[in-house]
Amino acid sequence: MELVEEVKSLCERLGENNLVEAIDRFTLLNQGLEKTRGEHFAKAGIYGFLEGILTTLKIKHEDRKIEELLIKVKEAREKEELFLRKARPPISE
Repeated sequence: MELVEEVKSLCERLGENNLVEAIDRFTLLNQGLEKTRGEHFAKAGIYGFLEGILTTLKIKHEDRKIEELLIKVKEAREKEELFLRKARPPISE
């Protein structure tokens, strides 16, 4: 996933190497979930995790790239979550 690599690259540039390891572990964990819960569930979880990391980085560091990536990740998460919403049955009278 391209966004994962972009966030990892940003973390490395900011000296947040522990976050790179956390991202790797989280994505590996979610690959297992993809088989049981579905691709959209796994991707939404990963994007949500990245969104949390970027929000924290935004507080710690002043870098325009953080905000740009945060917007991209949030949009990607919202798109994946659309697939997770259950359709509501029509109301019958």
